[in-house]
Amino acid sequence: MKTQTPSPAPAKAPAPKKKSSGGLNPAFVLPVLLIIGILTYMFVFGDGSHFQEGDNTKEPLPGDYFGTVYKGGFIVPILFTCFLTVLVFSIERFFTIGRANGSGSIDDFVRKVKSQLDRNEVAAAIQECDRQKGSIGNVVKTALLKYQQLSTDTELNKEQKLVALQKEVEEATTLELPMLEKNLTIIATLASVSTLIALLGTVLGMIRAFAAMGATGQPDTAALSTGISEALVNTALGIGTAAIATIMYSYFTSRIDVLTYNIDEIGLSIQQNFAAHY
Repeated sequence: MKTQTPSPAPAKAPAPKKKSSGGLNPAFVLPVLLIIGILTYMFVFGDGSHFQEGDNTKEPLPGDYFGTVYKGGFIVPILFTCFLTVLVFSIERFFTIGRANGSGSIDDFVRKVKSQLDRNEVAAAIQECDRQKGSIGNVVKTALLKYQQLSTDTELNKEQKLVALQKEVEEATTLELPMLEKNLTIIATLASVSTLIALLGTVLGMIRAFAAMGATGQPDTAALSTGISEALVNTALGIGTAAIATIMYSYFTSRIDVLTYNIDEIGLSIQQNFAAHY
């Protein structure tokens, strides 16, 4: 009498791994940018060649904007750091979101996958995801693998399968979004904080200007111009940084919204096709 060898249980699909959010680490980047901002303020804008008699405690040379910026006071390196932060993280987000789009047109990819699903060509759609790559390709591939698994499942009913498929799409999307949204909070914060820091520098400059007038009882042209220069330089740097940060934040969020919309669209299409074929 032969002993029947029990057949091995079917292997379960591996649980999706949490993706690393990627991108630059603010805890490391921000101190470095602050040091760069301070050094630039001291040794570039504060270089003696921009001032009368080669002394940065004197007035700037006529028409020398480097010296004028240096006279903006100690708030200037802080604002310069804010500007560098917006610039660095904007470049980093540009490349990160660009990689998330994958290769080729997203609209063409969505149309092609939907067409393949209409013909129930799931394997071909998965191959298309491998060619597209990017965040949307990753999410769709995860959903399609679940699609294949559920199509042969005999334990769940149709409604349970649709719920499981929807959950898979939502989980895959949740794992991809942190990579896209990382560091956007810093850009959004600097859009408002830069203006407040600039306002502080402006107020300090005006205090210096009026204090110079009150100390002598009559207008001191040199002290008055120094105070006003400090006020205006801080205002210009702060407003410029805030404007760039606002534009960049709006641009990146709009690109992420487009990606999210396409993921939702194709996720709904996958569920509808599954309901129609199974």
